[in-house]
Amino acid sequence: MPATSAQRVVITGIGVISPLGNTPEELLSGLREGKSGIAPFTQIPTDVLPISNGAEASAFTGHISDYGPLEKSLQRTIRKGSKVMCREIEMGVAAAQLALHNGGHNPDDFDRDRTGVVYGCDYIMSLPEEYAEGIAACTTDGEFDFTKWGDLGLPKVNPLWLLKYLPNMPASHIAIYNDLRGPNNSITLREASAGAAISEAVSTISRGHADALVVGSTGSRVHTLRTLHASMQEKLASDTEDPSRMSRPFDASRDGSVVGEGAGAFLCESLEHAEKRGATIYGEIVACSSSAVGPAAGDQPMRKGFANVLRGVIRKGRENGFAPAEGKINVGHIHAHGLSDVDTDTCEAGAIADVFGFAESQPPVTTAKGHLGNIGAGSGMVEMIASLQSLGDKLFPIRNLEQLDENCPIAAVTTDDQSAGDNFINLNITPQGQTTAVWITKPR
Repeated sequence: MPATSAQRVVITGIGVISPLGNTPEELLSGLREGKSGIAPFTQIPTDVLPISNGAEASAFTGHISDYGPLEKSLQRTIRKGSKVMCREIEMGVAAAQLALHNGGHNPDDFDRDRTGVVYGCDYIMSLPEEYAEGIAACTTDGEFDFTKWGDLGLPKVNPLWLLKYLPNMPASHIAIYNDLRGPNNSITLREASAGAAISEAVSTISRGHADALVVGSTGSRVHTLRTLHASMQEKLASDTEDPSRMSRPFDASRDGSVVGEGAGAFLCESLEHAEKRGATIYGEIVACSSSAVGPAAGDQPMRKGFANVLRGVIRKGRENGFAPAEGKINVGHIHAHGLSDVDTDTCEAGAIADVFGFAESQPPVTTAKGHLGNIGAGSGMVEMIASLQSLGDKLFPIRNLEQLDENCPIAAVTTDDQSAGDNFINLNITPQGQTTAVWITKPR
């Protein structure tokens, strides 16, 4: 049975922080113009790293102006709160504030007890500087003495340091700053965080537990220790003379992913609530799906995970009355995970072929990671914003895709004249096999 207007969930506000800019318009124009956010690092030392380049959100400085138009009292509150927010949390809060402003959030039009936050975030690593003074106090002639830490080292550590790095803090700050007293949840699922957060939000609103939710995710893999960990645990692309060439999704020459950072957020409401307050509706979330397939599942577990969520989101789309009960499914385009990792891209492309058939019968497939790298937990939201902005117009091509890998049988978008259609499916996956799909359409 088709959902009622109280159960249908729509997008009424958008906010983004990305390597291509801090507005949806800057993001989309950068993608369409073939710009790259990948450049030499400016935030972290590279002496011990095997790479020297990544996709930094360089336009985000942390200045209060990055949070959008705010009342003076809220500016003061956020400035004070910035003392216990690391960059990853700051970007998440900024994206949320931008989405609230873009959505025309007026407290008088919202029931505070029925307006909340669902936010995705990865685990956040502390900066070494937090402990430097304490370590120095326990070090003599280059030797660290553990027995001195309790008396001499620990007192040198800021007692509030942990608040700067807890992954539930983006949702906490957003709710406190805006007095949002409704459901509040934090999702920590690496690259699948955005899709899982949207799925949770849709479930919460459609079952009547909230009228509106700020939904988003934030991530940074540009970090002294996090980048080092990524270089040790994952296959990262080798530095090239032109850094913008490093991320090459689905290309035969690809050799790994690129680290990036950013955040994105939606203001989501029930259709009934949005229409009642006369909100501008940018899109509707028609279905979400998730899967977890680990190595024990046998050969190519990631391929199975991608196929599971594609089939799941199509099934739910049919159940929600968006897609016909039988016959061909009209998908405007697929925004692929497109990590630029050899095995992950191959599995994703294989799953798309498993579900939609040969490339000739598939929806067009694109990805923003050739421009933005892997933003981690923030990837899905930034990518969904890019696709949502493109609906009804031309689709951005996959950057650096010059020769499609023969093992990636997809309808890859390589020109700037491909229609984006009026709906899209976004895919994301973690190295551990947690996979999400979100299906979004233009207002209907």
